[in-house]
Amino acid sequence: MKTIQRLFLFLFATLGVIHQCPAQQDQPAFKVIAFFTARNDPAHISFVHEANRWFPAMARKYHFRYDSTNNWDNLNDTFLARYQVVLFLDTRPEQPEQRKAFETYMQRGGGWMGFHFAAFALPGSAVPDNWPWYHNQFLGSGNYVSNTWRPTAAVLKTEWKKHPALKGIPASFRTAPNEWYRWQHDLRKNPDIDILLSIDSSSFPLGTGPKPQEIWHSGYYPVVWSNKKYRMMYFNMGHNDIDYEHHTNQELSFTFTNPVQNQLVLNTLLWLGGQRN
Repeated sequence: MKTIQRLFLFLFATLGVIHQCPAQQDQPAFKVIAFFTARNDPAHISFVHEANRWFPAMARKYHFRYDSTNNWDNLNDTFLARYQVVLFLDTRPEQPEQRKAFETYMQRGGGWMGFHFAAFALPGSAVPDNWPWYHNQFLGSGNYVSNTWRPTAAVLKTEWKKHPALKGIPASFRTAPNEWYRWQHDLRKNPDIDILLSIDSSSFPLGTGPKPQEIWHSGYYPVVWSNKKYRMMYFNMGHNDIDYEHHTNQELSFTFTNPVQNQLVLNTLLWLGGQRN
């Protein structure tokens, strides 16, 4: 008996955990699987934990299934065949076989939603620019270039009002606090990219520093966009504010406390899942 118990504990530790949201009906409208790492940065970890509370609540209300896993080896053809939508909550796959399975999934019409750090790549960093298809073709953004600091709210303006994700979303709204990213490529020049939301000029100056380059005073910054060739949406949101300065790591802000922003995420998920909202 003890041998069997040890075996189960070993499998639990090595295979990762799949957290399942209890189904509200025998046949959910669609199934979602969220991949996450939740390691190293407390701000990203905070967002992942928050997302894994918020999405199950939405699943119960809107009758879809939400599962999550920290085992990126589940990113394979057999496992992905169970789901209509894949989420990357904080990172990206790093192994060639995982990446190949994701590319195949998307090329076959699967749905994808990614948040914040899921699009990050920087030469010479722990997340290098070694996946051209994902960053240059799929996302279109290329490498990360810079960011604002501290995490602050921004006013966003809608760019493509006819997209289903923007149903009921005002022409402009104020977000939850976030660390905002700037990218290598100008997405406005990419014919495959539909920009849904960008930072409105009324947001400037955006960020509080302390470094001058962490405060944006002008410029064009896309925040939410889709690629016409795939069923996908990227959100720059996904970084909660954390008390780093006093070394408490206390959570100072949350992403899913903004009703308009939440509706945008929900609209997008229902669209990716093939539902009319």
